[in-house]
This record gives sequence, C-alpha cells and structure tokens, in this order.
Amino acid sequence: MDFRFDIIQEYAPFFLQGVLLTIGLSLIAIIVGSILGLAIGLGKMSKRVLVRLPFEWYINFFRGTPLFVQILLVHFGLMPLLFAQPSPTVSAAVSLSLNSAAYIAEIFRAGIQSIDKGQMEAARSLGMTHAQAMRYVILPQALKRMIPPFANEFIVLIKDSSLAAIIAAPELMYWGRAAQGQYYRVWEPYLTVALIYLILTLSLSKLLHYLERKYSTQ
Repeated sequence: MDFRFDIIQEYAPFFLQGVLLTIGLSLIAIIVGSILGLAIGLGKMSKRVLVRLPFEWYINFFRGTPLFVQILLVHFGLMPLLFAQPSPTVSAAVSLSLNSAAYIAEIFRAGIQSIDKGQMEAARSLGMTHAQAMRYVILPQALKRMIPPFANEFIVLIKDSSLAAIIAAPELMYWGRAAQGQYYRVWEPYLTVALIYLILTLSLSKLLHYLERKYSTQ
C-alpha cells in the first residue's frame, strides 16, 4: 500500500488545532455538564413528583436519543433562535454540555444514594441543615466514588466530540475529513485521527487511574 506521509505532514498543524478544540470542547462539556448535572440529579431525587418529573424527562430525552440528532437540533433549531449566525463550535459545546449533563446527573444521583443514610441523620443531629449536610458530609464522600464514572464520561466526550464535524466545527475529525476530501485518500487521514484519539484516551485513562488510586487511599 502506498502510504503518503506528506499528507499527514501537510495537515499536522490542522490536526493540532483540531486536538486543542477537541480537548477544549470536552472540558467545557464536562464542567458545564457537572454544574447542570448536579442540579438535575438533585432535582430527580426530589420526593415531589411535579418537581422530579421535568428532570426525569430531561435525562430520558438526552440519554434516549442519539447525540448526532441532538447536535443537529441544537445547531439548526435552537441556536438560530438565539443568534443570527450560529457558530458550529458554540453549537457543539452546547450540545455536548446538555448531553453530558444528563449522564452526569445519574452519576451524582448514584453517588449520593450510595452513601449510607446514617451519614445524613448524623449530620442533621449535629444541627446541620439538609443543604449543609449535603455540602459538608455527603457530597465529599460521594465525589470520591464518582471519579471512575466521571473518567468514563470524559473519555466518552472526547470520542463523541467527533460528531461535531457534521456541523463543520473544526475539531479533529473535521480536519480528517478535510484531508480525505482534498486528496481522496482514506488511510492516511483517518488512521492519523484514530491514532490521535487513541493517544488522548489512553493518556487520560492513565491520569484518571492515578487520581482514583490516590484518592481511594485517603
């Protein structure tokens, strides 16, 4: 097979830009998703049906429909209502954040419910309010147990960000498709993209395994 390294060399700066945007999109999605996910997770745990129902259906919608469709809905449906000319990058960040919030909400819910109920009762007996008990007693313990699923979610986000190429957000996969379209070559751009994704996910896995071991011993 005639493998053309010159294509990879020519597109190296663009692949680097794509990597930075891929990591940036994933970081934004995990941060915004965590903030929204905590609120949604707590809302889903409400004992009042009318409060709990909207949060349940938010999670059902974003977990039960393809991310590909969600990106199209956000970019071509939601964003034009807010901006005259929607940015593909902003649309991708919003789509990934909304999708991530649904999964992180379940991570928060599972983590909080895994803490023994006696912890809450003990905190309340010391005079703490429910919010104080959650902040100072329950959440710190639950967060340690959430590290592995958080790690998985971040790795999934890095890979799922490749779907943003469909709306022309210039992340890593976008440049792979650009190289393929310019030279009508498949192996060089897509093998390079696959290798970069593999390096990113393996590096992140190692880092998060280290953090998991570190905090599990405390």
